[in-house]
Amino acid sequence: MRLTILGGGGFRVPLVHRALTAEHSDVKTVVLHDVDPARVRAIKAVLDESAAGRGPEVVVEDDLARALAGTSFVFSAIRVGGLRGRTCDERAALAEGVLGQETTGAGGICYGLRTVPVVLRIAEAVRDHAPSAWVINFTNPAGMVTEAMSRVLGDRVIGICDSPVGMFRRVARALDVDVADAWFDYAGLNHLGWLRRVLMDGRDVLPDLLADDDSLASFEEGQLFGGPWLRTLGAIPNEYLYYYYFAQDAIASIVEAPATRGEFLLQQQEAFYGAFGGAPSGAAGRGSTSSAAARWNEVRREREATYMAESRAATGAGGRHADDLDGGGYDRVALALMRAITGDEQATLVLNVRNRSALPGLDADAVVEVPCLVGRNGAHPLAVGALDPHASALVASVKEAERAATDAAVSGSRSGAVKALAIHPLVGSVRTAARIVDRELEALPELRAVLHAG
Repeated sequence: MRLTILGGGGFRVPLVHRALTAEHSDVKTVVLHDVDPARVRAIKAVLDESAAGRGPEVVVEDDLARALAGTSFVFSAIRVGGLRGRTCDERAALAEGVLGQETTGAGGICYGLRTVPVVLRIAEAVRDHAPSAWVINFTNPAGMVTEAMSRVLGDRVIGICDSPVGMFRRVARALDVDVADAWFDYAGLNHLGWLRRVLMDGRDVLPDLLADDDSLASFEEGQLFGGPWLRTLGAIPNEYLYYYYFAQDAIASIVEAPATRGEFLLQQQEAFYGAFGGAPSGAAGRGSTSSAAARWNEVRREREATYMAESRAATGAGGRHADDLDGGGYDRVALALMRAITGDEQATLVLNVRNRSALPGLDADAVVEVPCLVGRNGAHPLAVGALDPHASALVASVKEAERAATDAAVSGSRSGAVKALAIHPLVGSVRTAARIVDRELEALPELRAVLHAG
């Protein structure tokens, strides 16, 4: 079986190869495709050293059509504009006093605006060159991108995120139960979902956790939101809802930090990839071949340890739990999804798929993040019931902003882009939205290539 990774020079690619090797999967060939040859050479060097001949063969292919030919699965993990685009998203928003974050608020809308046209072209290429392939979308903002690609690929594109499963593991640890023994009632959009029940032997044990301040203080979501607010909600929100419930605190913490998350990652990754220079695959340039995998792992652990650091600093949450630092997240979900499809294993996974009728209040084509039954015929969302009124209203508002951004990206409309930002609940001002768009257009050729109409 052949797997193609679009964005094959991405920093997390070795996690995928590691998981494939550990599981002795049916994938025999991994094809790396990237628009940046230097990045993919660096990642190939890490894979060559760390795999040491084990696991699937790794092939680099510059031509998209050839990369897709004969593949069974496509992982889409691209970043249009790179980390420099991310830092622009952050600073353009912060300059207006609104949240600058990769997937949430103005940052997510701006990221989506320049990404949607690219992923639509990718979806068309998959349709033309690999019509039987399944596309597993890692590209952020995952919900918006998956919904855009579904216009071309229908249900053959499935979005994944490791936030829900990470939360489930942490909640299970706090409850001292095996995650496999519990049912987690979770629903919403990507980075905008709520855990509403945890069923053990038919009994909801989430109220027990919410009542125990010591247990809540033992994991990230409990530290971020605090017992009083979690008990008020009667649920545990996805960690990204911190940016909604504590928006001003988040903005202040980001502004006070020495660098935004994007700036930190840009500096870190420029140093990592720069060490490989223009070296051919298998050689680490100014670094050494013996240190490629070790250096990658060192950088990865630093990256994981500093995840959402500004939010944890604002709440006094402290460092991350050791179990959250192994980097296994997206790769595990993706491989579980692949196994379920190829082996018809009937697994249940939280995924980003078209709603059908799973989540009341949204139409059938809206991509939602809910538990799905997965088998050889793909992922089928399970009915989850209505969200609480405040959550339902927030989900509807964010979905409309995302769809306005998709429409603007397809039509090339600057005014449509302003609308998408203005109606987002974390922006809420037409003038603010217009100034953010102008800053982005001035800084990013990738966005200027999209917004060419009035």
